[in-house]
Amino acid sequence: MHVRSGAIVVAALALVQGSAFAQQQDLSKVEVKASKVAGSIYVLTGSGGNIGVSAGPDGILIIDDQFAPLAPKIKAALKGVVDAPLRFVVNTHFHFDHTGSNEIFGKEATIVAHENVRNRLKAGSTVFKVVSPPAPVSALPVITFKDQVSIHFNGEEIRAVHFPRGHTDTDSVIFFTGSKVVHMGDHYFAGTFPFVDMDSGGTVAGFLANIEKVASELPADTKVIPGHGPVTSLADLKSWVQALKETRAAVQAGLDKGKTPDQLKKEKALAKWNKMASPFVSADFWIDTLVRDIQAPAAGPAK
Repeated sequence: MHVRSGAIVVAALALVQGSAFAQQQDLSKVEVKASKVAGSIYVLTGSGGNIGVSAGPDGILIIDDQFAPLAPKIKAALKGVVDAPLRFVVNTHFHFDHTGSNEIFGKEATIVAHENVRNRLKAGSTVFKVVSPPAPVSALPVITFKDQVSIHFNGEEIRAVHFPRGHTDTDSVIFFTGSKVVHMGDHYFAGTFPFVDMDSGGTVAGFLANIEKVASELPADTKVIPGHGPVTSLADLKSWVQALKETRAAVQAGLDKGKTPDQLKKEKALAKWNKMASPFVSADFWIDTLVRDIQAPAAGPAK
């Protein structure tokens, strides 16, 4: 799997610094580019989470929308795909590098998301010690769902399915059923260690189980849009989650021998998977995440 390190660095800064990133960095230099994935489905890359696009006779539907200062560039990139109105915005989860342009696009399109996305945006949140204030009304989803919802658009069913206790407690995976494309949101950081936001309801155990469930139900020739990184095959996704399971087993084995997180880091317990480290999630950071997940008390019913 090829991973563009520059894009990962930008995504890392974006998620860690949130709105501060959007205000302080020169987003004027960011290019928003469109690439065809399959059928009428495209992906836009820029700064923040990958934007999935359904473009056709019914208009445009997008999955996630990066940062507000990039909205004009996103609009221009969409117009380069098809000159049609934006009808829907679907949020895969609440993080600001995926919902930053909601406040702009919500004035012209219908925002759809899991009910927890609306709740967290409306209340405000803290991620990586960065405080995001309550979102304006125009940024809030107006259609929410508990388990799943289907949008019949541009000749296919676009199905958003909630997967609990994964990257956060707000996540949905988006299935473009006719085009054989899936947008994983941040349940997939192609080629690198993921960020599991345990302070926002995420768990590694749920994260891995969710991905395996999705992968088991997809056709072999499905194209996979990650939250961050390049579009890949289903085989790449399966290989990635297998590697993550192996890292969890390695940390579990060390803990079973009485080793501390510091010892695991000093001994480089994840050296075999060094190529998956990024400026955002280092091997040591991933060890801390795994230890916290393994040692966490059993959770209540999933939501």
